Amino acid sequence: MGLGGKIAKIVVPGPAEHPLQYNYTFWYSRRTPGRPTSSQSYEQNIKQIGTFASVEQFWRFYSHMVRPGDLTGHSDFHLFKEGIKPMWEDDANKNGGKWIIRLRKGLASRCWENLILAMLGEQFMVGEEICGAVVSVRFQEDIISIWNKTASDQATTARIRDTLRRVLNLPPNTVMEYKTHTDSIKYVVLSL
Repeated sequence: MGLGGKIAKIVVPGPAEHPLQYNYTFWYSRRTPGRPTSSQSYEQNIKQIGTFASVEQFWRFYSHMVRPGDLTGHSDFHLFKEGIKPMWEDDANKNGGKWIIRLRKGLASRCWENLILAMLGEQFMVGEEICGAVVSVRFQEDIISIWNKTASDQATTARIRDTLRRVLNLPPNTVMEYKTHTDSIKYVVLSL
């Protein structure tokens, strides 16, 4: 059974399609700025767009999606491995963290596309460690992040950082912040 008691549909590559190492799911969320959200209201606000298992299925979804640079308000696109919700509390995420890069307006669409293509193409070379990626559109800046399972594995987080810097072609002085999900949860609880 899937979410809400519905029978889950199994997604597989079609004949002659190029399978991905993992199946992935696109998600979308939008929220009111300035108001901290509980995990329950966040979960109610996030919408699953669809799941894909091949390169061709990815392009069928992606070619019809609005680019991050064209989104308005506090909007987020998430791309996570199938079965992992884009929430700190998900079992795959709770001991992990994320690399965060703040972008000036106008760069989100290109950076997002480069990031997710690198993720789908397994360019990070850290096996099952990558959980997903997020692009967050905000008023004065945009934010991209890549989430991993194990925040305490410094060699892996360093490899992810270095690959991220390379695939996004970031200047050497770009500020990259690593934040554990436990720190994020503490911050939200203190804000409520």
